Amino acid sequence: MTTMITGSQINWQRCQVLVTGGASFIGSHLVERLIQKGASVRVADNLSSGRLENLDAVQSKIEFLKGDLLEPDFAIKSSQGCKVVFHLAADHGGRGYIASHPANCVNNMALDNTVFRSAVANGVERITFASSACVYPTDIQTGKVLLREDMVSFTQRGGMFADEEYGWAKLMGELSLRAYRKQHGIKAAAVRIFTAYGPRENETHAIMALIAKAFIEQSPFEIWGDGTQTRNFTYVDDVVNALVLACESIEDGSAVNAGISDFISLNDAAAEVFDIMRWTPPMGIKHQLANPVGVLHRAADGTFARETTGWQPRHTFREGLERTIEWYVATHQAAQVKAYLDALLWSRNQ
Repeated sequence: MTTMITGSQINWQRCQVLVTGGASFIGSHLVERLIQKGASVRVADNLSSGRLENLDAVQSKIEFLKGDLLEPDFAIKSSQGCKVVFHLAADHGGRGYIASHPANCVNNMALDNTVFRSAVANGVERITFASSACVYPTDIQTGKVLLREDMVSFTQRGGMFADEEYGWAKLMGELSLRAYRKQHGIKAAAVRIFTAYGPRENETHAIMALIAKAFIEQSPFEIWGDGTQTRNFTYVDDVVNALVLACESIEDGSAVNAGISDFISLNDAAAEVFDIMRWTPPMGIKHQLANPVGVLHRAADGTFARETTGWQPRHTFREGLERTIEWYVATHQAAQVKAYLDALLWSRNQ
C-alpha cells in the first residue's frame, strides 16, 4: 500500500500503525480495535506495567517490540514505516501512585518529546496522544462543573493549573504536540481521558480497587476519603472509540474529552459494586480520610467531542461495571488479591 490517509479519512486496511504502551490496559483494547479495522499494528512497550497476556487475542497478528521509548534509537525503530502513531506510553498510575511518585510522572515530558521527534523524523503522518483529565485546573473542580476543553488555555494568562505533576506533564505533552504540528505540519490530536475502567485494568484505580475489596470481602470496607468525591467513570470501549475517532477527525492538535458527563461518587460506586456482587460488608464502610483523593468533582462536557468527532459514550456505568466485575471474578483468585492489594494501591498501573 502507498497512501493510507486522504484528507480527514483513514483507510485502516493494512495501514501501518504504532501503538506505544500497547500492552497496557487501554492500549491493548485499542490494538484489538485496530486489528478489527484491518490495520497492521506494531506495539512498543517496555512491559514495566503492561502485560503481554493483555495481547493474547491478537499476538499472532501484531508486531511486538520491547524497549524503552525514552531511548532515541528504540523510538526511531518503533515508528519506522508507520503512517499513524497512537501514543499511550506513560509513567502513571492511580491517585496513590501519582501522589507518591512525582519525579516518575514528570519523566513523561521527555518520553513524549522523544516519541514525537522520532515520529516526525520517520515521516509519520498522524499522531494521536493520550492525554488526561488531570490537565484541567484543579480550582474549578471543587464543585460539579462539567469540564470543557476551552477551560485550559495556552494563550491566556492564568489559563492553566493542572492536577499534580502528572497533570502538568500531560499538559506539556499537549503543548509539545501542538508545537510539532505548528513546525512540521504533522496531523495531530489529543484525547483527554477521564477515569477509564474496564477489563485488564488493575487495582490501583478506584473502580478496580472497589471491586477487589468486595471480591476479597474486606470488612470494614475501606474507601479513600469521605466517599463523596465524584468521578465520571468511563468504560474502556468508549475511550477506545474516542481515540480512533479523534485520529480520524482532528488534524490541528486540538484536544477532545473522552469522558461521560455523570458525577458518580465513590460511595455510590461502591453501592453499585455491592449490588452487582450481591454482597455487603458486615462491618460497614471505613472512610480513610488521610489518603489522597485528588479533586472533589470531575466530569466531562462532551459537546466538543461530539461536534468534532461524532463521539458519544455507548455504555452506562452499570453496564460497564457488570462487564468489568464479570471479567475480574473470572480471572482472579481471592487469596492472591488479598496478599498484594494493600501494596498495589500505591503502585504503578497499566
